[in-house]
Amino acid sequence: MQLGVIPTRTALEQARNRGYDLVEVASNATPPVCKIMDYGKYKYEMSKKAHEAKKKQSVVVLKEIKFRPKIDEHDYQFKVKHALQFIAEGNKVKISVVFRGREMAYMDRGRKILDRIAGEVKEEAKVEYLPKVEGRNMFMILAPLKPK
Repeated sequence: MQLGVIPTRTALEQARNRGYDLVEVASNATPPVCKIMDYGKYKYEMSKKAHEAKKKQSVVVLKEIKFRPKIDEHDYQFKVKHALQFIAEGNKVKISVVFRGREMAYMDRGRKILDRIAGEVKEEAKVEYLPKVEGRNMFMILAPLKPK
């Protein structure tokens, strides 16, 4: 029910008579818009809505798996299997190839490893961040195709 434009004092009296609070809804409007409501109940309902929204949101975690340019086949398969598990859980995976010492001369091996991984997981994940070199690391980020 709209009461129209009334003085603040009158609005406060009407709110108190009904057992409610006078709450300013739009302060930038001319004149300011106020509502007569139970403010405690309103705050409680808003916190409940925020809590429900927080329940429904999913947090994406970035997991990291490190490779070396001279990795053995079994170790490679083991780490790729873990990456697929992380992706199945709905997490992003950062695949890093770490170069030490003279291994920096074999950057092409690191690139081949990352390309091979991208090819093997293309049904479950997409390459979100293409392979990039940063210092002694080459990395890419994989994201799940269907978020959980």
